Amino acid sequence: MDNILEVCNVSKHYASKTALDDVSLTVPRGSVYGLLGPNGAGKTTLIRIINYITAPDSGKIIFDGHELTADDVASIGYLPEERGLYKKMKVGEQAIFFARLKGMTKHDAERELRKWFDKFDISDWWNKKVEELSKGMAQKVQFIVTVLHKPKLLIFDEPFSGFDPINANLLKNEILELNQQGSTIIFSTHNMASVDAICDEITLINDSRNILSGNVAEIRRREWGNRYNVEFVGNPETVKALTTTLTSRFDLLPTESDDVYSAIIVPNGDGSVRPVIEQLNSCSEIRSIRPIMPSMEDIFISTVNTYNAKHHLTAE
Repeated sequence: MDNILEVCNVSKHYASKTALDDVSLTVPRGSVYGLLGPNGAGKTTLIRIINYITAPDSGKIIFDGHELTADDVASIGYLPEERGLYKKMKVGEQAIFFARLKGMTKHDAERELRKWFDKFDISDWWNKKVEELSKGMAQKVQFIVTVLHKPKLLIFDEPFSGFDPINANLLKNEILELNQQGSTIIFSTHNMASVDAICDEITLINDSRNILSGNVAEIRRREWGNRYNVEFVGNPETVKALTTTLTSRFDLLPTESDDVYSAIIVPNGDGSVRPVIEQLNSCSEIRSIRPIMPSMEDIFISTVNTYNAKHHLTAE
């Protein structure tokens, strides 16, 4: 697979603190890539290295097929978690200033900015000073400035922080549209629902190390634990008794129906659900059976807790 970014054995230390410890990962071109981890895990340090803001102590970054250089920053758009605009400047003037730093002409920058301001319904902010804007308004302006020059790689650090649900959804849709237009997206987030909804690949960093990487769908399949939800009509205690030798788990769930019951089951042996279904058919009427896939939040919590327990760490 063609990768736009490769992080190769990167380490970074600050005095006695290790921010990154031999971290490697690959970001496929055209993907939406989630960079996950608890606070202080090392995510922001890695993002700063990718943006050429700081240098690794060891290891290297490969960007678009070559080792990262200062010139590559023009091909990267970065929206940091700690937003920063010049409060006394007018919004339009500042947006043009940042666009020109990314290599755009004043004419092209103003033309594209006007389109984005119209799209976000903020055209009347053009001549306002930044200090007049709310936090949400300022974040919209910074998002536009980040994506304006159509970079190959976009990096968002907690992009939905501070947004109400309507504007967070607006931003999510814009991120997906940018991805469909060819941009590769990396975003660091604590919002696991966003990861489930839009990420193709993820890396989970904890205690300065990469402890989990891969395709989201594959990770969920690997971690699902062979659990199923079954709905049936029949005597629940009889059904449970007749399937007890075929399952390692048969948990009846609360139900509002007097006729249809629901249970979580985990098959025994080789994990095949077929013998359980055959037994269920003999003693009940099956209404539905479906696998229970874990959410990314389930996987995040489980993976971090397992790692911390193994290394005798305390989760933040």
